[in-house]
Amino acid sequence: MLTFDRLTKRFGPNTAVDAVTLEFPEPGMIGIIGASGAGKSTLLRMVNRLSDATAGTIAFEGRDVTHLQGAAKRAWQAQCAMIFQQFNLVPRMDVVSNVLHGTLNRRSTLATMFNLYPQSDIHRAIEILDRLGIASQAPKRAEALSGGQQQRVAIARALMQDPKIILADEPIASLDPMNAQIVMDALRRIHDEDGRMVIANLHTLDTARRYCDRVIGMRQGRVVFDGTPEQLTTGVARDIYGADASFSEAATSTSIDALDAPARARALRDAEAVI
Repeated sequence: MLTFDRLTKRFGPNTAVDAVTLEFPEPGMIGIIGASGAGKSTLLRMVNRLSDATAGTIAFEGRDVTHLQGAAKRAWQAQCAMIFQQFNLVPRMDVVSNVLHGTLNRRSTLATMFNLYPQSDIHRAIEILDRLGIASQAPKRAEALSGGQQQRVAIARALMQDPKIILADEPIASLDPMNAQIVMDALRRIHDEDGRMVIANLHTLDTARRYCDRVIGMRQGRVVFDGTPEQLTTGVARDIYGADASFSEAATSTSIDALDAPARARALRDAEAVI
């Protein structure tokens, strides 16, 4: 379904992604892990065509999408929705309008200028928000929501595109453990129920093991691991991150169970206050 053939991205003399070759034959739930600067975000940005490849190709269902331009490029980006760490919502706009921005690729310039949406799209936006447990937040400004709620709005906006692939770039990096779990549960459910491919850059091993069917490890722009969550041992993780024997997974865990009792209680209270 999706293939990368020696995909490379250089910034001047620096190589951010170095001849990555991968094949995704079916719509799986895939996690990409690696230290900061490993090339994870650059890889996803090339897939979505927010950044152009220096060399190599990206193909989807047998079609080369590496060099698409204009309307063809926009159509590909509609099929390949992107979710960002910092949500990328319009803070002063209400939630449902932010979700409706997922339809911009198929709307006329005039309709976009006057913020005109068909009733069918508005109803669908509310249904998606309801599916994600935040329909009650629809009339509120996005800036009034918690971080976890804002990320679910961003997921809803992506679903409005009806994409075949969802790319999530560190979707839980700025969230507390409870909201991180809610967001990852939502992404996993979207994969399971809709059959959509989800590729997520993740910064913790426990999250990759819990939610992903396949884990890819990157180091200095190269793929150094490609396997199942069960194969992602602590020793393998040390190699991916270039760490020594003092490497501890618990220090970066997003699992609620990894917190001490007072911190766990605070996380649960905070989550209950905003759900």
